[in-house]
Amino acid sequence: MDVLVLIDKLDDLVHNAKPMPLTDTVRVDKEEIYDLLDQMRATIPEEIKQARWIVKERQEMLAEAKREAERIVKEARERQAQLIAEEEVTKQAERAAEDIIDDARAREREIRLGAEDYADEILNTLEVNLSKFTAAVQRGRTRLQGKDDERELSPR
Repeated sequence: MDVLVLIDKLDDLVHNAKPMPLTDTVRVDKEEIYDLLDQMRATIPEEIKQARWIVKERQEMLAEAKREAERIVKEARERQAQLIAEEEVTKQAERAAEDIIDDARAREREIRLGAEDYADEILNTLEVNLSKFTAAVQRGRTRLQGKDDERELSPR
């Protein structure tokens, strides 16, 4: 049982004890008090053991956390040294990447302009052909209108 619960029981026992007339003293059952004290004596060592175990575990956790922090700092320093050593290589790679990107943009522009010229050429050819087709259609309609005019003039 928890020591605090036992202390509360002892407090209740004294608080609810019968007062002695004309004094500040109270009457308590001696057996009940001894029983609570025995329970407290039995409980306190166990709680002290638990508290000591908790303190020990906490110290071990702190030591482990310290070792882990030192390991992380060491790894970070090693990584920092590696990154510094790789910095020049990275800069060269970035310059090369920028050159590749610039070349790709120039090539893309050439291809796009070529595609636009090709599309313009195709559209121009289509426009010329459509003009020819439109003229042919117009001539055909004109001929048909001429025949319609002849039909209207000829007797039926």
